[in-house]
Amino acid sequence: MNVHVNEDGKLKCSIEYTLQKIGGKWKTFILWHLGEDGTLRYNEIRNLLKGVTHKVLAHQLKELEEDGFIGRKSYNTVPPKVEYSLTELGQTLMPILKQMHLWGTEYGDF
Repeated sequence: MNVHVNEDGKLKCSIEYTLQKIGGKWKTFILWHLGEDGTLRYNEIRNLLKGVTHKVLAHQLKELEEDGFIGRKSYNTVPPKVEYSLTELGQTLMPILKQMHLWGTEYGDF
């Protein structure tokens, strides 16, 4: 593992970087469902994530889109239709998420 110090004297770590990008209460769930279930509409995602608020879900979807992990396709219809799917970059996270799932299944106390 590489740990570096940047010009401001802050530690930089590849693992910490990854956790920053996919961290957040709902991001791993969003990525997991898009990876396993395929393209989903906003309300389908919201229904899968019990307890998420509109504000938080919208924010986390926006961050995932800005980071290039998910794509957003908007249709000009009434009512509005928006679909989300994993990008090629987002697909690269699925093996990591699957390993995390396996580890949690083996060692978690559910």
